[in-house]
Amino acid sequence: MPELPEVEVTRQSLAPRIRGALILGSRWGKPLRWPLGCLPQTLVGLKVASVERRGKYLWLALESEGAAAGGLLLHLGMSGALYFAQTMAPPGPHDHFDLVTDQGTLRLTDPRRFGAVVWSQSLQVNPAAKLLSQLGIEPFDPEFDGIYLHAALARRRQDIKLVLLRGDIVVGAGNIYACEALFVAGIHPRTAGDRVSRPRALRLSKAIRDTLAQAVALGGSTLRDFHDVLGSAGGYQANANVYARQGLPCRICQTPIRRIVQGQRSTFFCPTCQRR
Repeated sequence: MPELPEVEVTRQSLAPRIRGALILGSRWGKPLRWPLGCLPQTLVGLKVASVERRGKYLWLALESEGAAAGGLLLHLGMSGALYFAQTMAPPGPHDHFDLVTDQGTLRLTDPRRFGAVVWSQSLQVNPAAKLLSQLGIEPFDPEFDGIYLHAALARRRQDIKLVLLRGDIVVGAGNIYACEALFVAGIHPRTAGDRVSRPRALRLSKAIRDTLAQAVALGGSTLRDFHDVLGSAGGYQANANVYARQGLPCRICQTPIRRIVQGQRSTFFCPTCQRR
């Protein structure tokens, strides 16, 4: 599943190429998770003002004659990816949305069809406001620090790994990066959230921020089919400390990395470096 770094890499590769583009039309394949919410022809003639990100959502802000005119909220779902090119091949069975502009075509490819393209008048009104309402603070927000995280964890008795995956305290620490951040912070993934002390919360907040920043810098993780809008794969997976390294030696202490299952997701950790 594309996580926050992959979505941010997608945004960074798309924004300079589609900004200012005039929408000429759109093509729709099989239905996605939610309906578009407007007639496709109403998008024609609008321009793409900017490409922003909130959590794992992308927001294509649209304008008409210099004034805001709503936008498209995109989600890549479990297996989606975006391409952008001046010349696009004929759509295949998993290509469910094309936005045709005078600067190129943006295509959403999603084999499992859990992705979405939804029109909203703004991010502050439904449906965008409803979809974003449960998201926690951004990891790169200055307010996200150890004090904030410690206070937010005070009543969370669930395993810290599962707390992070919920995304209602801080967005972006999905399965890969939660495993990695907990390793960097030296916290066992089964530690209860309310047992994380303030010093450990400080280490964890920094580890989350640094891990996600490193992943963005390396182009995200390509475990199966992730790529940016130009088709380039990510490289973070080659630098992972614990994720998908079951049985391999810890890069710090040489203890074999272990795998457990939490919330039906694989968790990887070092039993020596990460004590409860």
